[in-house]
Amino acid sequence: MLLLWIVLFAAFGGIASAAFAVAFLWVPEERSARILPHFVSFATGALLGAALLGLLPEAMAGAGPSGAHDIGLVMVVGLGVFFVIEKLVLWWHAHAQDEESAPQPHAHHDHGRDRASGVLVLVGDSIHNALDGVLIAAAFLGDLSLGLVTTFAVAAHEIPHRVGDFAILVHAGLSRRRALLLNLATGIASVIGAIAAYFGLRQANGLLPFALAFAAAGFLYIAVAGLIPGLHRRSDPRTSAAQVLLISLGIAVIALTERLTHR
Repeated sequence: MLLLWIVLFAAFGGIASAAFAVAFLWVPEERSARILPHFVSFATGALLGAALLGLLPEAMAGAGPSGAHDIGLVMVVGLGVFFVIEKLVLWWHAHAQDEESAPQPHAHHDHGRDRASGVLVLVGDSIHNALDGVLIAAAFLGDLSLGLVTTFAVAAHEIPHRVGDFAILVHAGLSRRRALLLNLATGIASVIGAIAAYFGLRQANGLLPFALAFAAAGFLYIAVAGLIPGLHRRSDPRTSAAQVLLISLGIAVIALTERLTHR
C-alpha cells in the first residue's frame, strides 16, 4: 500500500506539475509574466517550510541525539553536491551559448542547435525528476504526512521550472502537443526514482534519516541559491512586500499541513 502511495504522489509531483505549468502558455503573456513570479515566491516558502519544518525534524528524530552530528554532516555534503550539480549545469549552458554565438555558414546549423537544446532539456528534466522521486519516496518512508508535504513542495517549485522548459521545446521546433507529451513523459522519471528509492531504502532502513537530511539540504539549496536570487531582481517596495507575504504563505501552508496531518 505504501508503494502505491509513493508511486501516485511521485507521479503527481512529476507529471501533474508539468500539466499545470503548460496551462500558463495559454494565458496571455503579459498576465502570465505577472503571475509566475508569485508562484516562485510561494514555492520558495514551501521549500523552506518542507526542509526546516518537515524533513529536517524527521531526520533528527530518526537519527537520535547521537546522530545529530552525522545529520549535519550529511546536510553539508548535500549542499556541496547540489552546488557542484548547479556548476556543471551552468558550465553546460555557457558552453552551448558560446557555440551559438559563433558564426555559422548554414542556417540548418541554427536549427540543429535548437533541437539539441530541446534534447538537453528533456535529459536534464528526466534526471531532475528522478531525484525528486527519490526525495518523495524517502519522505513517505519516514512518515505519510511528511510525504504529502514533500510532494506539495516539489510540485510548487516545478511549475515555474516547467513553464520555461516547455517554451524551450517549442522553440526547438516541436509542436505544442508534442512538447506537452514529452514534458509529461519526463515526469515518469520521478516514478522510476521513487520506486528505486523505495526498495533501496527499505533494504537499508538505517540510512533513511540521512536520506531525509540530504533531501532537506536539496530543498534548502534550491530555495536559497536557486529561487531567492531571482526574487532580488525586483526590489521595489510593493514587489518586495508581496514576495515576503507569499514566502510566508508558503511556509504557513506547510506548517498547517504538518499540524493537520499529525493529528
